[in-house]
Parts: sequence; C-alpha cells; structure tokens
Amino acid sequence: MQRSFTAIGRARWAAALLLASIGGAALAGSPPTAPDGGIWKAVVPKRPMRAEFDGFDPLGVAAGARIKADCSLNWVDPDTGKRYCFSSGTSLVMFLEMPHHNIARARVAWRRLSTRLR
Repeated sequence: MQRSFTAIGRARWAAALLLASIGGAALAGSPPTAPDGGIWKAVVPKRPMRAEFDGFDPLGVAAGARIKADCSLNWVDPDTGKRYCFSSGTSLVMFLEMPHHNIARARVAWRRLSTRLR
C-alpha cells in the first residue's frame, strides 16, 4: 500500500511541477533569455575608456607583456583618480592585494616597453 502511494504521490508532484512551469511561462509570454555573451560577462563600455598603460593589464605590463584589456574590469585609484583596466578577474584580485606596489612595478616596466616601440 505504501509503495503505490509513493509512486502516485511522485507522479502527482511531477505533473503539478510541469503544469506550474508551463503555466508560468504562458503567463509571462516567453521564458526569459540571457543577454548576448552570457550572464557572466562584465559590461563592456560602449566607448573606449581612457586608462593608464594604454589600456593594457598592469600585471601583464609589470611582467613585460602587453595584454589588452577591454576595461569591463577596471579599478580607479582613489588617491590619484587614475583608471587601470584588467584582462581577467584573477588579474584584478591579484593586483588589489598590493595596488601601489603593482602600479610602481608596472610603471618601471612600461618605460622599457614604451622605448621598445620607438
């Protein structure tokens, strides 16, 4: 007796959930969709932002590499008001552990990288 009640109970719950999901979608018109690019992409600014190191990631610059960042992840130094753009969240988090030290390292490396371009 218990077994048949469990099977019937499960079937009723499944039917109720199915009807609720269909009814909710019908009431809303259509199911919501994620914006282009997925839900986890940071917002990319419509106009290019002015940033230090020509928009390259400061940790990459400090390491001697030019890693382009789109400024969707950025940090503004509260002391100077200067903006720094990052290519990834990991880079931003690591940068923020010692921001002024990382800025100083990047400035030294940026001078070397800039003279190579000329």
